Amino acid sequence: MRRLAVVMVVLAALTGCASGARQGADASGATRVTRAASPTPSVAAAPSGTAARARRQLAALPVVARRPTTGYARSAFGSSWRDIDHNGCNQRDDVLLRDAVPGTVRYARQGACDHDVLAGTWHDPYTGRTLVFDDLKDLHQAQAVQIDHIVPLAEAWASGADVWSAERRQRFANYLPELLAVDGPTNAGKGDGDPAAWRPRKAFQCTYAIRWIAIKTRWHLAADPSEEAALRQLLGYC
Repeated sequence: MRRLAVVMVVLAALTGCASGARQGADASGATRVTRAASPTPSVAAAPSGTAARARRQLAALPVVARRPTTGYARSAFGSSWRDIDHNGCNQRDDVLLRDAVPGTVRYARQGACDHDVLAGTWHDPYTGRTLVFDDLKDLHQAQAVQIDHIVPLAEAWASGADVWSAERRQRFANYLPELLAVDGPTNAGKGDGDPAAWRPRKAFQCTYAIRWIAIKTRWHLAADPSEEAALRQLLGYC
């Protein structure tokens, strides 16, 4: 019996180690097992910046005459969302999780992804509206919250991305600081417009300009004269 008890203790210890369980003893001396909780999925916070830094970056951006988007095609930047940060989830799910109101997201595991976003609440920065969805597998709801490229891909193409490699363009299209969860119809209305052609609500214009300038700086993209003037105006709201 003593040998059997020893074997059972060893088996219990091995099983606990394999499953992430921990052992301890309660006040009566009896063995108790607690399982470690799975970590809550997370994505790095959206980047922040200052108006002062943005003004310095804007002053350093090359300013060139506006170029047409001749030759641009969405497929030049890849055909779908990718998992460029190798966390198992594509960039759409990463952005939806990152930008949602904390505590509102419902998600599930799908393959290697531990946060396939199914539902949640978002505050649209472009309009100030609150977006609530209970089934993002429904096409209508999925289209109502979209992932915007702050610097539109066609704008990037005309600003220098036309000479990039296909791999670099695909990385740009999936670069998390360039992406933002927004109201779908508003995103459609923005289209390929730069800040001289389209702006979000006034309360977000400072942040929008800071992020736009930071993206163009990071990726060595140019600005045209009307775009530069509009960005300076937006920074005036900071």
